[in-house]
Amino acid sequence: MFFDRVRIFVRAGDGGDGAATFRREAHVPRGGPDGGDGGRGGSIYLTVDPGETSLRDYRHAHHFKGTPGGRGAGQRMHGKAGHDLILKVPPGTGVFEDESGGLLGDLVATDQTLMVARGGKGGLGNVHFTTSTHQAPRHAQNGEPGEERWIRLELRLIADIGLVGLPNAGKSTLLAALTAARPKIADYPFTTLEPNLGVLDLSDVLNAADEETRRPTIADVPGLIEGASSGAGLGHAFLRHVERTRILVHVVDGADRDPEWSYGVIRDELEAHDPALLKKPILVVHNKMDLPGAAAAWPAFAEARRSQGIPAIAISAASGEGLGELRKSLALLLPDAAELAEPPQSGGVVVHRIESVGDSFRVDREDGVYVVRGKKIERLAAQTNFEVEESAERFQRELARLGIDEELRRQGVEPGATVRIGAIELEWEPDEWEDR
Repeated sequence: MFFDRVRIFVRAGDGGDGAATFRREAHVPRGGPDGGDGGRGGSIYLTVDPGETSLRDYRHAHHFKGTPGGRGAGQRMHGKAGHDLILKVPPGTGVFEDESGGLLGDLVATDQTLMVARGGKGGLGNVHFTTSTHQAPRHAQNGEPGEERWIRLELRLIADIGLVGLPNAGKSTLLAALTAARPKIADYPFTTLEPNLGVLDLSDVLNAADEETRRPTIADVPGLIEGASSGAGLGHAFLRHVERTRILVHVVDGADRDPEWSYGVIRDELEAHDPALLKKPILVVHNKMDLPGAAAAWPAFAEARRSQGIPAIAISAASGEGLGELRKSLALLLPDAAELAEPPQSGGVVVHRIESVGDSFRVDREDGVYVVRGKKIERLAAQTNFEVEESAERFQRELARLGIDEELRRQGVEPGATVRIGAIELEWEPDEWEDR
């Protein structure tokens, strides 16, 4: 089975906690704070490896977690950073946020990298919270939680030439005749159930010395049927694999009962999937000329293509008839070696989103719980150790400074009510907080 679409969960490592320690040395009776910072958590990256051809590695492994950062220690010793986790994907992998469907990146170039989950920042040690009036702070930050999300990976093969056509049109036989690929071939529809890739041999056409550096790839896409653009048959699963190709080779079974109808079906499906596909260079191949029916149908078929201004060639992939002319035509349509070395489609998009950590927030009432949402306050809650009185007091002052406690009162919060901020749940005790 060809794995070209998977869903995985990624969770970056948490940042390490900062330390709340004090110097304890001989002859230093009042040593000050010396707590070090926590280390950052390990992030998770996707990187393009040209040796990968499918998403098979994620067939069974769906959850990936980065390593946490180390805790800070005394003597201003910082925690060790967590190790980043790098996951390999094939060229042509689109990365989407699963919940929203938003594009995170389109990875096409070798070694191109995308961060999909950022490691949490390490918490600050108590040395950062010393002031002129507070010389011995016991407050230190917890490490920030690492990002987590479900993402969807979709592979769109990167090939210079794509073979398209109805089932049993002879695409696999043609791929085998043009390249060293050995796809499964049989005389019945839907023999090919996954794309096959091969490298096209152009050494016997044009100037052989010039062609040695041009090694175009060719993809045999499983047969399409009427309605494929709407999901019929293999449908969308493979139509997207022709989106990145430079050239489309439309293979028609010339021995079919109605080659003209067969030709029209595929054209209609390509246009329905993406009209831009028909703007690519297209070469129509009238196959199976070794059979009497195909030879008889060729003159009318060729005339119809000429009237449309669409190039067409008659071949027999089985006997080799016309393959030399086909190679020459493809060589003329393909770009030079320098351009051929670049991805067929300009991609390589990495979407950079600026994370807002402003003071904005929102308070919602959900099943009797007051839920406070806001990047900054959620981050502060995650970094607060509520077991330490000084840390809890600092957090309450932030609630007041940001106007969150005022908004909670406006919405009618009562003592004992539950207030949820991120993953933290607190019991509302206004009188106690106001006295501090």
